[in-house]
Amino acid sequence: MTGELSPIDKAKFVAAKRAAEYVEDGMRVGLGTGSTAAWLVRCLGEQVRNDGLRIKGVPTSTRTAMLAREVGIEVISLDEAKWLDVTIDGADEFDGDLNLIKGGGGALLQEKIVATASDQMIVIADIGKEVESLGNFPLPIEVIPFGWQTTQALVEETLVSMDVLGRKSSLRMNGDHAFVTDEGNHILDLHLNRIGNPRQLAMVLNQMPGVVENGLFIDICDAVVIGFGDGRVEVRDINEGTVEQDKIDFVETDNLFSDLTE
Repeated sequence: MTGELSPIDKAKFVAAKRAAEYVEDGMRVGLGTGSTAAWLVRCLGEQVRNDGLRIKGVPTSTRTAMLAREVGIEVISLDEAKWLDVTIDGADEFDGDLNLIKGGGGALLQEKIVATASDQMIVIADIGKEVESLGNFPLPIEVIPFGWQTTQALVEETLVSMDVLGRKSSLRMNGDHAFVTDEGNHILDLHLNRIGNPRQLAMVLNQMPGVVENGLFIDICDAVVIGFGDGRVEVRDINEGTVEQDKIDFVETDNLFSDLTE
């Protein structure tokens, strides 16, 4: 099955495979949401089944919880875990300071809660997610359903005074209906093109009534594991100031791919 993977999927897989090395026996691990994080869950599940790895996973969405249970990872709640050793998750964009945009999968609220309740957060991504300035990917914000159009108008009005290039927003849809998060909220996607001051924008957005959380992850990520389509990986640790390069080999018959459904 691996021979059928696109270069982007190969990049996601090798990043996840390398990031799995951060997980040690007995750890409490935050499990991210999205296509790249799903690779990580599968890799950890393989270690649980084949190597006897014992971990407790705290998922950031119902779909991650389902996948974790399917591959044999013990799933617990954040309240049960209290605190996590590491969270490993994907990102929609990351910049040179390892600031992120997350929430393309609609799980930004739980993702941010879990990430900030961890000793360290590791981001896994393909090289295409690296940007010079955040904002080309629409910035998601989670809003409560009550008065969401009023909240949207307030957000767009506030963006006039922010250092951004675009100010349009759109309600995320799921078919003919508004997308609903695991917490029962809606998502507004802000089409900003470029965010000049992510820290300021994150603070301003979260002060608005109706806004639950935004998809800017500032000073949360400790390291990023970047995957390339040829199997190379690069690990950038912002705390240590180090950059490491490696190459991951994968086996064509690996059962990680035998039931791939994504």
